[in-house]
Amino acid sequence: MEQRIYHGNLTPGDLARALVGHFNRGNLRARQLSAFSDTVVQIHTHELSRSGGSTALAVTLRPVADGVAVEVGKQSWLGVAASLGQTAFWAWRNPLSLFDRFDDIAQDIENMQLAEDVWQVIDKAARSIGAGQELSERLRRVECAYCRAANPVGEAVCLACGAPLGPDQPRACLKCGFVLTKGETICPRCAAAVRGL
Repeated sequence: MEQRIYHGNLTPGDLARALVGHFNRGNLRARQLSAFSDTVVQIHTHELSRSGGSTALAVTLRPVADGVAVEVGKQSWLGVAASLGQTAFWAWRNPLSLFDRFDDIAQDIENMQLAEDVWQVIDKAARSIGAGQELSERLRRVECAYCRAANPVGEAVCLACGAPLGPDQPRACLKCGFVLTKGETICPRCAAAVRGL
């Protein structure tokens, strides 16, 4: 399961509406479910689909401080694998049968790219709202250890009392958006190497 955090003025509902709007068409169906504070969008192959194998995927959207955590579950591949296996079997028996299976092959390829398409839709929806994986403006503040005043990231000294702010400035993982603490060289969420302490 891949996870990312998007910081900014967005809600799980914003991303859920974008996913349902994009995937609830053609051979795919999408629906939004809510449980407590989590929102889940289920994307699956339409029951009456005439081409390709079946697949399913769940996207969990959870509110976090100044944003939304997104988790894309493991995709169900059994139906796609069966369809591709059937295509291979018929091609082995009669190579000309591939002409009859072009729709199935095209749909199977599209289904195999479902998780990538989900991330593209989420990225586009977040950008359109002005959100992203960089820290939000609220989280991009450094609290002075001496007077507790909030200061913009990058300031060398406190604007209120003049005390040095030091290296305790917040930052986010460039791959998944997780807020990192001082001294972390590997992101605890996605295990990506963190650049620039």
